[in-house]
Amino acid sequence: MRKVLIIDTCFLCVWLKVPGMESCGSDNDVWDFQRVNQKIQAEIAISTILVLPLAVVVETGNHISQAKAKQYETAQEFAKIMTFAADETTPWAAFGEQIVLWEGEQLKKLAAEFPENAKQKTSMGDASIVNLGKHYYRKKYQVEFLTEERRSKGAGTTFARTT
Repeated sequence: MRKVLIIDTCFLCVWLKVPGMESCGSDNDVWDFQRVNQKIQAEIAISTILVLPLAVVVETGNHISQAKAKQYETAQEFAKIMTFAADETTPWAAFGEQIVLWEGEQLKKLAAEFPENAKQKTSMGDASIVNLGKHYYRKKYQVEFLTEERRSKGAGTTFARTT
């Protein structure tokens, strides 16, 4: 079964070594660069497709621009990843595939679900990332989220089909 790894903002920032964001996770489950890099490299080695969600692009760009140091160097590395995703360069998924989730009916669905999500303290970014996971799941991918968000059930959460 084909697999995608959806990378959340905190993990991408750690992987990019964004100043001030050198680790993420809880006290008893800390993810530093070495651990994030090891996880991503292990996934690449088994041909997992890496997914860069739109919300993560925006949030990561904000963190880089607000960093106290190395904004330019970090932005260059992030720009490479964005370009790889735009060009669907292995191991990155085609970024443009996500556009269907931001069009007409899908946007209305996201809007309709947002009041309940907001009530549960789920951000629009997190909700859109979960929708992206569902999109790949419907396309018969095994979906893993690399996230620390409890709503997505933490790092390593997987949507998997048994058929």
